[in-house]
Amino acid sequence: MIEATTNTENVIEIKDLRIGFGEMQVLDGLTLELRKGENLVVLGKSGTGKSVLIKCIVRLLKADSGMINIMGDEVNGMKYKELEDVRRKIGFLFQSGALYDSMTVRQNLEFPLKRMKEKISDEEIQNKIKEALENVGLPDAIDKMPSELSGGMRKRISLARTIIVDPAIMLYDEPTTGLDPVTSHEISLLINDIQKKYKTSSIIITHDIECARTVANRLIMLQKGKVYKEGKLEEFENTDDELINSYFQSQNSRNPKEI
Repeated sequence: MIEATTNTENVIEIKDLRIGFGEMQVLDGLTLELRKGENLVVLGKSGTGKSVLIKCIVRLLKADSGMINIMGDEVNGMKYKELEDVRRKIGFLFQSGALYDSMTVRQNLEFPLKRMKEKISDEEIQNKIKEALENVGLPDAIDKMPSELSGGMRKRISLARTIIVDPAIMLYDEPTTGLDPVTSHEISLLINDIQKKYKTSSIIITHDIECARTVANRLIMLQKGKVYKEGKLEEFENTDDELINSYFQSQNSRNPKEI
């Protein structure tokens, strides 16, 4: 676990968030905050609404009710142009990586830069691409196709494409899923590096307890669409709560310490 931030300013505030699909209520009055400069890890069994939560934050899904405030802006009532301005402050690492398979690594990284509101020169674009690839440890992959990359390399390139526009907030959806333990640990360390270098505030959705141990300043666990517990890692690991203990035991059995 990394040292906890002492900054108490909130960059995201969510209150009484509710969303359902048909008869299934996924988020049922969820309330949380993301503090400036912290890595907040969100745990919970499948179906507890973890991925739905971060999709609501960027309004890929529209909540039925509740408040989502991002750096002073209320998201739920925004029109498209206002929403786009808020989204530019947020980097979203999808579980799949979501690279464009028909583009080279260079072209994948050029894409968000060319769509920025503030136009930058071709030279600046290439310098930013070089810097982003160096920051994820893959400068030599610049002209490769995604199909030529391993799973861990694809995840790193996806991270490079996300940080290249200098987001204030990062949302990670299962950043280590499908990776071997060594590569998972490398990605977890990279999340910490990004936090320190770019001063990001991040929400990390994960089932990977080792990832949580490495990156978390603070953790929350979701249960039945609400925050069931919030605290430091040691509060989760030293508790008599049967639900939390059974969750950690089940995840530890899936993710043995091999690193």
